[in-house]
Amino acid sequence: MNENTLFKKLPLGVTFDDVLLVPVRSSVKSRSDVDVKTNLTKKIKLKIPFIPANMDTVTECNMAIAVAHEGSMGIIHRFHSIEREVEEVKKVKRVEDLVLRHPVTLFPSHTLADVLFLIDRYDTRSFLVVDEKNKLLGILTSRDYQFEKNLNTKVNKMMTPLERLIIAPHDTTLEHAKKILSEKRLEKLPLVNKDGTLAGLYTAKDIIYFESKPNALRDKEGRLMVGASVGAIGDFMERAEELVKAEVDLLLVDVAHGHADHIIDAIKSLRRKFPNVQIMGGNVATGYAAKDLI
Repeated sequence: MNENTLFKKLPLGVTFDDVLLVPVRSSVKSRSDVDVKTNLTKKIKLKIPFIPANMDTVTECNMAIAVAHEGSMGIIHRFHSIEREVEEVKKVKRVEDLVLRHPVTLFPSHTLADVLFLIDRYDTRSFLVVDEKNKLLGILTSRDYQFEKNLNTKVNKMMTPLERLIIAPHDTTLEHAKKILSEKRLEKLPLVNKDGTLAGLYTAKDIIYFESKPNALRDKEGRLMVGASVGAIGDFMERAEELVKAEVDLLLVDVAHGHADHIIDAIKSLRRKFPNVQIMGGNVATGYAAKDLI
């Protein structure tokens, strides 16, 4: 076979630099009129048709938060311990929960050393103080402990007690909460049930941020949405269970070659165990593989 015959048999190959999209006539008056929303699953609609790679060098809580603000979803990678992956999910769900239903709490017997540990773990500097029955007793903010040096000092010696707090009922609306925070010059508004147990927390910071991100991808409670990866062997079921408890919005069965019997079996097992959780699987590269996984 000579050189000319060889090149005639080779298919045409091009790179991105070889391709130009030719502009054509359009009826679109403004780029703001273009809708690029797309469904990630039947129940999850993205505002933009991109998601970041669920790699250990790409998507952890910070990336997931950033893309959720723009209308996409980050999927936390699975190359953590189960506990660490769960914490990454919780950080996203907690970062600007409009009503923080499960704020980080302390007992009065905790010490400054415990406080510093929780600051590092949850990236928060204010804590509600409760008793064993979850009844609100007070609040501990950075102003209460910033000059304290003794790591053994108890929380009940530093906190602002309940009688000095302004609180609101558990069903307080956003507008009412904004009014209270504004009139009383507050940063935080604890919510309590009729029996005095803690029901949640409004913060001025969360409300301001919530209203500044109209395109954010949020769940029905106003929290940012986030997914998390699991494998298909080993502890994948235990990992999935803990992630579901952390209220993850989507589980991704993440393997290099998704068109395999054990991957399909893993997805079936997850669907039976968690019928209300959105599930993705991959990686796949053909339509046949996609159909088998579906």
